[in-house]
Amino acid sequence: MATPALIADTTVHDFVGKSGGDPWRVFIHVPSGPMPEAGWPVLYMTDGNAVIGTAVDAMRAQALYPAGTNVGWGVIVAIGYPVEGAYDPLRRSWDLGPPPGRTYPPFHEGTPEVRTGGAGDFLAFIEAELKPWVASRTRIDESRQALYGHSFGGLFALYALFTRPLSFSTFIAASPAIYWEDRVIDRFLERFEAAVPGLKADVILSAGEYETEKLAPFQVGAEDEEKRLAQKKLILTDEFARAMAERLDALPGLRASFELHAGENHMSILPVTVNRAVQAAFAVR
Repeated sequence: MATPALIADTTVHDFVGKSGGDPWRVFIHVPSGPMPEAGWPVLYMTDGNAVIGTAVDAMRAQALYPAGTNVGWGVIVAIGYPVEGAYDPLRRSWDLGPPPGRTYPPFHEGTPEVRTGGAGDFLAFIEAELKPWVASRTRIDESRQALYGHSFGGLFALYALFTRPLSFSTFIAASPAIYWEDRVIDRFLERFEAAVPGLKADVILSAGEYETEKLAPFQVGAEDEEKRLAQKKLILTDEFARAMAERLDALPGLRASFELHAGENHMSILPVTVNRAVQAAFAVR
């Protein structure tokens, strides 16, 4: 008889916030080994349904050999939605989009309009409700908390840095949608730059080789080649992320870097950057 394949030491919880509304699906992995004296470092992740399995296995494979990998054990908290698929496009648009947001046509006929702008509420939920809940389940090293997001989630990670810079010590923004809504993120960046003294944080931004002006080999000659090339000139994922890293690295107390991942496109970069998040969040000290 077949039995379900489970993610090791990981539980799933449908979490309704104090303000009510639809629940988030929270995946939490707590290592089974001995806890560090200072408590566990924690990696928080958006798009939890899509990343939890990769993150846990990346840590398990590397933390067994810390002398060779420089990766230790930690708690992983991945925030997703009660859906069967990897994403809930409607809800993630609201949760991860910086305010004030806009309204867009439905993804599919007969479904609700798409709204953005809820990132402030989502971040407040993480800080005021989710973090205390995690701390009630195991001891946490509050000085070692990281946040990872990809695409819209990468934009959210930057929003978190700019609006609640003390909420995490490491921010990983993979393929961040910096271009979104006429670069709305810049208004938060400018306020952050004016108040940054005293902050210490690591920031890792990234993009894939085929998020540059280059098309992936399988896209060259395709029917939508010209459309893709035109869209690249608008989105400029690598250019905007690289420039953002340089701008942030010039600020006192910040260590910001940009990584370009060879052979990867906007979606294939996901497991690569999840692994990088594990390495950054759980680096042996």
